[in-house]
Amino acid sequence: MKIRRVVTGHDSRGRARVVDDRDVEPITSELMPGCAAFRLWGRDERPTFPDDGSPRPAEAHFPPRNGSRFMINTIPPGDIVPPPDLDVAAAAAELERRMPGAMAAMERGTPGMHTTDSLDYVMVVSGEITLDLDGGERAVLRAGDVVVQNGTRHAWRNHGSETCVIVGIAIGADRDR
Repeated sequence: MKIRRVVTGHDSRGRARVVDDRDVEPITSELMPGCAAFRLWGRDERPTFPDDGSPRPAEAHFPPRNGSRFMINTIPPGDIVPPPDLDVAAAAAELERRMPGAMAAMERGTPGMHTTDSLDYVMVVSGEITLDLDGGERAVLRAGDVVVQNGTRHAWRNHGSETCVIVGIAIGADRDR
């Protein structure tokens, strides 16, 4: 899948202009064969305009309070199983370098289950995906369906027959512990 990102900003006189136009490379890992994450944009603070459109700090995979992330993910059908000969420690270290904090949010013993301190807006673009929640509750989503994910524990599972593409926007939130 090819994803092109066009970024706008303001010049010194406040006029709108294109400041970046490029293809975004996917983040892949042998830990999750067939999956790809396109990190399109993010920032760790609320925006203030006008600005020049240059990237702002957004190191962690999930946003902090007042931060945001914009991404596209592809999820293949079936169970996501790493190759048996994979150097798991090396693959995990590489994934941590490319998606800081993503693996730390994942629950050990329950593959894919995670909870983030964010409000997520997710839309299924193609394919089918199952949203697994606590207690076995599930929602099957198809192209055009949207989820408003309110910081709940969840996992994405593709029980369909084709790769699913989802677009997500995550906005950092507070959590009362």
